[in-house]
Amino acid sequence: MQIGGSVAFRETLEIPMPLTVGDTAPSFTLPEAPGQMVDVGACYGTGPVVVLFYPFAFSGVCTEEFCRFRDDWATWSELGAKVFGISVDSAFASAKFRELENLPFPLLSDFNKTVGESWGVLHDDAFGQKGVTMRAAFVVGLDGVITYAWSHEDGSNQVDFEAIRAAVESGVATS
Repeated sequence: MQIGGSVAFRETLEIPMPLTVGDTAPSFTLPEAPGQMVDVGACYGTGPVVVLFYPFAFSGVCTEEFCRFRDDWATWSELGAKVFGISVDSAFASAKFRELENLPFPLLSDFNKTVGESWGVLHDDAFGQKGVTMRAAFVVGLDGVITYAWSHEDGSNQVDFEAIRAAVESGVATS
């Protein structure tokens, strides 16, 4: 592209790709509320772990997603699934969102964006904001390996609840 008679080059950024099926799930600890840390990696091996990255607390699609998990909580409990929602919202916002929606699973704050980065699910630019979490869903099996992976750049796309449930059921059946 020509700008003022000179050629402008866009510097190429190395953006990590989202983790995929067969990758080892990174262990991590994040706050559920101010001062209340949750070690998600300690849950690997104790049952299927569902990790749900979401862009923003209180947004329509995120609220719909988590309320659907809440409303079908008996199924997830019967399968022994541990479900965690993660966004770059503060621990205060995550805790309030969980409280207001009466969610039976933790919403964790990745305010420093380290977990989203290690899982490869941070937007380079979303709505003019850098480092917002993509909508993504992962299922981690008993061996700590990802058995289901889905992510989408467009946060208005909803996760596939049936595919997540099938991955959880598959992991339960083989354990």
